[in-house]
Amino acid sequence: MAGIPHDHYEPKSGAEKWVHRRLPVIGLLYDTIMMPTPKNLNWMWIWGIVLTFTLVLQIATGISLVMHYTPDTTLAFASVEHIMRDVNGGWALRYMHANGASLFFVAVYAHLFRGLYYGSYKEPREITWIIGILIYLLMMGTAFMGYVLPWGQMSFWGATVITGLFGAIPFIGESIQTWLLGGPAVDNYTLTRFFSLHYLFPFVIAGLVIVHIWAFHSTGNNNPTGVEVRRTSKAEAEKDTVPFWPYFVIKDLFALAVILAVYFAIVGFMPNFLGHPDNYIEANALSTPAHIVPEWYFLPFYAILRAFTADVWVVQIASFVTGGIVDAKFFGVIAMFGAIAVMALAPWLDTSSIRSGKYRPMFKWWFALLVIDFIVLMWVGARPAEFPYDWISLIASAYWFGYFLIILPLLGVIEKPMPRPETIEEDFASHYGKSSDTATTPAE
Repeated sequence: MAGIPHDHYEPKSGAEKWVHRRLPVIGLLYDTIMMPTPKNLNWMWIWGIVLTFTLVLQIATGISLVMHYTPDTTLAFASVEHIMRDVNGGWALRYMHANGASLFFVAVYAHLFRGLYYGSYKEPREITWIIGILIYLLMMGTAFMGYVLPWGQMSFWGATVITGLFGAIPFIGESIQTWLLGGPAVDNYTLTRFFSLHYLFPFVIAGLVIVHIWAFHSTGNNNPTGVEVRRTSKAEAEKDTVPFWPYFVIKDLFALAVILAVYFAIVGFMPNFLGHPDNYIEANALSTPAHIVPEWYFLPFYAILRAFTADVWVVQIASFVTGGIVDAKFFGVIAMFGAIAVMALAPWLDTSSIRSGKYRPMFKWWFALLVIDFIVLMWVGARPAEFPYDWISLIASAYWFGYFLIILPLLGVIEKPMPRPETIEEDFASHYGKSSDTATTPAE
């Protein structure tokens, strides 16, 4: 698809022309900052800048922490205490990094569910969506390995439980688990491997973020109506868009300031609110915590993992058909990763020709239930694996898969959509009563 027609960077001074001919980086920055952006974007489009800022924050604080951390099982816990007590500002660095991970996942979940509601995964943005899911998977891997580094009780036993899941894979599971751990159990080799990958992955994520941004710059931003920017001429494109600078840059920076005010309040006044007290006890392989709980952002998928026990009929059928190869543990692993896979397949599972959920009356209700379902899974993932929580997690897991595999394809066939505006300009005028000639910063 051709890009949105707009004025491109033209070097003026001799120095600019010299640089532009050899490395057009100034032109790339100009086209990024001045990119025509749909003028009707609402506040749900602010999460991109939050995610970008948080990634930079995590890399910066992580590099500082690495200077004082020792990736050795006999010294790791003490080195974290050294950071907290003896390093100037060390407590702030650690709490900013730990709570930065939570901010990262708050933003990414808001970003993902906004994309699911407004159909940002639909043609021509399928690759952009898939890259986003890959970034999310790398975030999960990075966060998990980072959680192991303090070498507290929950770090150690969380690593033991999660890496043990790979051992459930038939035939090759034990080899994969040994490769991940660097040995037969969670030990020093595991810690050094996780430390190395935890340091590396953020830079891989940064590279994928650049590709992600490049991808949607090529296709253009989606918007609340799902109607594409008119591309037949520069004049028509200008009626549907405003430059990213200054309109959306200022709007995004304002939203970022509000979110960071909350973030720094948590860092300063309640930094351990989202953590687990057992992680302030040094790891002990001979003492198992009463209740092993992952970080809150893993809880929905942890609940799905635990939901499929040997008593569930779907698991029993799968075990019978495969001759016992797919047992309850392996089925749970498949379900956990499958919950992310069905989200990645949304561009092909959604059969509706209407992009935005704003004009799909039936879809709105089912999507609202999906959001509630995700919150329920998060809550039940922190509960013991016993009645009634096991039943709640099973029902919530069934709805998650049912939404993507059954409801989403069916809605495209049976749903009657509401009328949509013909252009972005028309939608903007209906909200703000202004024509494109007098368009100002959107305030929705």
